[in-house]
Amino acid sequence: MTTPAYIHPSSYVDDGVELGAGTRIWHFSHILKGVKIGDRCNIGQNVVIGPDVEIGSGVKIQNNVSVYRGVTLEDEVFCGPSMVFTNILTPRAGFPRNRPEDDLRTVVKKGASLGANCTIVCGVTIGSYALIGAGTVVTKDVPAHGLVYGNPGRHRGWACHCGIVLETLGSPDHFGCPDCGRSYQLLADQQLVLLAERAACA
Repeated sequence: MTTPAYIHPSSYVDDGVELGAGTRIWHFSHILKGVKIGDRCNIGQNVVIGPDVEIGSGVKIQNNVSVYRGVTLEDEVFCGPSMVFTNILTPRAGFPRNRPEDDLRTVVKKGASLGANCTIVCGVTIGSYALIGAGTVVTKDVPAHGLVYGNPGRHRGWACHCGIVLETLGSPDHFGCPDCGRSYQLLADQQLVLLAERAACA
């Protein structure tokens, strides 16, 4: 039996919004027209989404986050409390932007986690299962499984599918997870590929 979406009475969901099964929208949030949200998402308090934003399934958006037009969140993305997406590189209150070159897209790939209070500058792509530290300012693309923190954000290492920071295993291009046992190899093009999966993560 399909579980219907839940919308707290204090929240507003505009006409033309698509909500997946089991998705929950909590207090004082506003979902604008044209938004598509997948199944089993959890939208926290005081969240604004849209218009025309696409969000996958299993996404968690914590309190006080705004997801603007131009942002796409794939499945199982985590947005920490009060993290920020920007939507214009050079904003001016007195000179509203409406040019094609200002229409920058931000994509957060499957399984990536964005820490509390981080800022994602518009136009970047966050790779799948990347881990962005709390308070980080991301100004450029992040590779899949990349561990990035600081201001500006810099690549500091690699993160497992389960979110644990990977350790080197005998050579600088071989990594393993001390928690779940997955192992990875870093290719010459700086792509991290899964070699083995000994045990499933919780």
